[in-house]
Amino acid sequence: MKLDEFDYALPPELIAQHPTAERGASRMLYVDGAAGSFRDGWFRELPGLLEPNDLLVFNDTRVIKARLVGRKATGGRVEMLVERVLDERHALVQLSASHSPRAGSWLRFGEELLVEVLARNGEFFRVRFDGEGTVLELLERYGQLPLPPYIERGDDQDPADDAAQYQTVYAENPGAVAAPTAGLHFSEPMLERIAQTGARSAFLTLHVGAGTFQPVRVDDVTQHRMHAERYAIGPEVVDAVARTKASGGRVLAVGTTSLRALEGAAARTGKLEAGGGETNLFILPGFAFRVVDRLLTNFHLPKSTLLMLVSAFGGVETMRRAYAHAVRERYRFFSYGDAMLIEKA
Repeated sequence: MKLDEFDYALPPELIAQHPTAERGASRMLYVDGAAGSFRDGWFRELPGLLEPNDLLVFNDTRVIKARLVGRKATGGRVEMLVERVLDERHALVQLSASHSPRAGSWLRFGEELLVEVLARNGEFFRVRFDGEGTVLELLERYGQLPLPPYIERGDDQDPADDAAQYQTVYAENPGAVAAPTAGLHFSEPMLERIAQTGARSAFLTLHVGAGTFQPVRVDDVTQHRMHAERYAIGPEVVDAVARTKASGGRVLAVGTTSLRALEGAAARTGKLEAGGGETNLFILPGFAFRVVDRLLTNFHLPKSTLLMLVSAFGGVETMRRAYAHAVRERYRFFSYGDAMLIEKA
C-alpha cells in the first residue's frame, strides 16, 4: 500500500478553527461500509440510530496543559510539549529550540519553574521538574492547552474557552496531550438521551500522545512505525462488551482512540481482556476487527494513519467517495469539525 492511496484534496477553509457554538450542533455523515453507501445527517440524530442492546465505549482521558514556552540558560527561546508524564517528577517531552538543549542543562518557564534536561531518547527528551508540586500540578499552573498544529487562528479566542471546549464532558483521567475529538460532540443532555434509548455506555482510558500528529514519512505505509500510547481497560468494559455481543447488540467505539484500545487489547490473545499497557497498533486495510462494530469519528488528515484506520473499517473505496462527498458538501474537518458514523464494512 502506497501513501498516495490515502491522499485527498482539502481546501484549507474547511479546517475548523473553532468548535460549534453548542456541543452536538455539528453535522454527521452516516457511512454504511457494508453497503458502500452514505448519507448526510446531523449528530443530534445519533440516539435514533441506536438499539437498546448497543454499547458505546468512550475514552475518558483528560487533556493536560502540556505546552510550555520558556527560556534556556543561554536566554534562547524554547518550547516544550510533554508527551508523557512518567512519575511525579519526570516526563518525556519534545523540545523545540534553535539549538537542542544538552543533558544537564536547565530550562526556565515563568518566574519559578525550572526543568532539568536529563537525557535524549530518540526524538524525545527525559526531563525532571523542579518546583512545588507534581508534574501534573506544575503543568496545570504554568502550562497551556496544546491545540493541534492545524488550528491557526491567532489570539482571537480566550484560552479559557479552549480549556473548556477542547475537553470532553466526561474527561476524568489526566494524561493526554490531544483530545479524543469524537467525544467533543457529546453534551450531558446527549448522554442522557442515549441512556433513554436503552443503549449502555462504558469508559476506558487511552492517553493520546503527540505522535498522533506525526506525518507518515515512508511511501510504503506498511513500513511506518506507530507511536505507542498508554491505555487501561477495566473488567466492567470487558463484561459490557461480552453482554452486548451475547445479546446481539453492537459495540460503537466513540473515536479512533477507543477503537485502538479495544482492538489493541484484543490483538494479543484474540479476545478482549482487562488490563493496561501500551499499544502501537497500526490498523491498515485488511485488518481483522474483533470487537468494534461501529465507529464514531471526525474527519482526518490526508495521508494520516487515522485515515488509514477508517479506510480499513469502512472500506477503502467507500471512504474515498465519502471524503470526496464531504469536501463537496463543505463539511468541517479535523478536531473541531463534523462527525462521521461508520458501519463496519
